[in-house]
Amino acid sequence: MTRATPLSFRPASLPSRERGRGARSNDSGRFESEKREEIDDGWREEVPEPVKTSVTLETPRKIVTFNKSPYVGFDRSINPYRGCEHGCVYCFARPTHAYMGLSPGLDFETKLFAKPEAAKLLEKELSNPNYKVRAIAIGTNTDAYQPIERQFLVMRHILQTLSLFNHPVSILTKSNLIIRDLDILGPMGARNLTRCMISITTEDRKLARAMEPRASTPARRFEALRRLVGEGITTGIMTGPMIPGLNDPEMESIIEQAAEIGATYATYTILRLPYEISQLWQEWLEAFAPDRAKRVMRHIREMNGGRDYDPEWARGAEVKGTYAKLMMQRFRKVTDRLGLNTGRDRLPLDTSQFRVPSKISGQQDLFG
Repeated sequence: MTRATPLSFRPASLPSRERGRGARSNDSGRFESEKREEIDDGWREEVPEPVKTSVTLETPRKIVTFNKSPYVGFDRSINPYRGCEHGCVYCFARPTHAYMGLSPGLDFETKLFAKPEAAKLLEKELSNPNYKVRAIAIGTNTDAYQPIERQFLVMRHILQTLSLFNHPVSILTKSNLIIRDLDILGPMGARNLTRCMISITTEDRKLARAMEPRASTPARRFEALRRLVGEGITTGIMTGPMIPGLNDPEMESIIEQAAEIGATYATYTILRLPYEISQLWQEWLEAFAPDRAKRVMRHIREMNGGRDYDPEWARGAEVKGTYAKLMMQRFRKVTDRLGLNTGRDRLPLDTSQFRVPSKISGQQDLFG
């Protein structure tokens, strides 16, 4: 197994209010009529209190979100929460907080929204006679197993409902909290109703702590993968985002270790910097890896036609840019060598078992 050499990073020297958080700033979103930003005028004599997490209860009318995007491999998803306390500085979902009148910066990881009625809404939507079953994706815009899930249990209740309906679901997470729900996921996996994917961007604890401050440590994520595999659940590894010149040298070693544990498929993404994320990312990069900042951004712009982000370049069918092509070739080489992504262990999730339970529909099973 190859091992990448750990990188060195400048110790975090942030004010205490930002310790344990990913973003370094909290500028107002792009939809606000007035722009607000913090300025240190030199008169602050006391270090401000650390930013605390607050949770607002949200009562949406529906919980399943449908999409027709050609860039994603699913047509529906569930987001039990808005915002994410994991605080991954590169998270592509950060700009969604601007729609709430909040900042994609610190607000995204400290001002969270929970949907405690999600399971009841899901039961209602799945019971609709017009509902047509296809696998639901969870973990696409917020991590369902972020720290507040321990208190609110929204994801666990969603899984209980999906299991009751025999509804297929795919899950992506950076948290080992997923193993709490093995009592549900194990039986669903045996019925080919679920597959899970663990996202691991680095094996370097210091880098993970800086980029993903409240996500599980890399070691615990590998352990979660091990536990899922041990339950017979089809499990994969997501190495993303890969950041050129920062964590991409680790791609092969992460995938190799996951394959040794029992992962049967793998995927990767390259860092995307849409909207406000570019500023947030560059602030972080200059603080934690100043000697690499210019090189990293040079590679990123080369992958995006000279811009920080260009969806036509970054998300098109054709991989463009020398570094992007190199990463694609490296990924294909390591997965081919390890026998991943062959399709043998990644059959489509089973939709034929879907049933509205009789205790909900009021109808008895004709053959029961």
